[in-house]
Amino acid sequence: MSALKEQYTSMIENMGVPGLVIPMTAVRFFRGKNTIIPPEVLKYRPGGITLTSCQAARQAALGDAVCLTRDNIGCVAAAITFGLVDQNQSEPLGGSRVYTDLMEKQASREKTFQPPSPKDFTEGRVYACRDAGCDQFALFGKDDSGRYRDVETARRAVSDMMAIQPADTEAVFFYSTEYEDLDLAPDVVILSVRPVELTRIIQAYQYNTGKRVTANMGGLRVVNSDLIVRPYLTGTINVSTYCLGARLIAEYEGDRMGMGLPYADFVEVVRGMADSRTGFPFHLYPGADNTMTY
Repeated sequence: MSALKEQYTSMIENMGVPGLVIPMTAVRFFRGKNTIIPPEVLKYRPGGITLTSCQAARQAALGDAVCLTRDNIGCVAAAITFGLVDQNQSEPLGGSRVYTDLMEKQASREKTFQPPSPKDFTEGRVYACRDAGCDQFALFGKDDSGRYRDVETARRAVSDMMAIQPADTEAVFFYSTEYEDLDLAPDVVILSVRPVELTRIIQAYQYNTGKRVTANMGGLRVVNSDLIVRPYLTGTINVSTYCLGARLIAEYEGDRMGMGLPYADFVEVVRGMADSRTGFPFHLYPGADNTMTY
């Protein structure tokens, strides 16, 4: 049994609710031109399709590992966040991409569709498509308001979305306790939690550390920026609601939100959950015995 599976099993057992399942995704970055990506990881590159980061995270939590690279990532914004592409690249990534394919379906049939470049995302034209006069970037037809009211607001929001830039990432690997090819330590762990579970996890984290958890969240790039790269770069836990893409493309349920933890903090939660079990009777919390999974 891998260390990650042992830790997850311990956390769940010490929550004291039989049958409880908290979807978990582990994330490992492979950065630098000379990095060695294990063949066991590369074999999980999706063949013939692209996946967004939220789709990859959800798929991994269900037991199907995913290796995302520049060639198969389905979301340009996530490619920027993960450092797979330069945020100021003026050329589109090319090929079919899940997120931009949605734009193409809505685009006027009278015009040739030109997908947005990373620079279009960075400079706010994608997210403020109406104000920018870029109706080809709309997701929901001609009446789409865009994600922000104007380009200036979009740029301000984008500037607060953490990203690995300059870009130096070769691959991002998503996996879970079901992945046994390597005993691979993750950089970040994502837990998809109900509020009642979030309560107990924070209590476990605080038991030995006394540290508070501060949530920093936005309405876009939640899985890739808020839940993965922010914890990765800051070394601190973050909590955020799932965003537009996660809800509509990856179809995360309405009663779930995300918690991103640097691996060391996940290990701390596991330890705290065991140490504090008798001080926080989670099984008595209203709703704690809801064992429905996603």
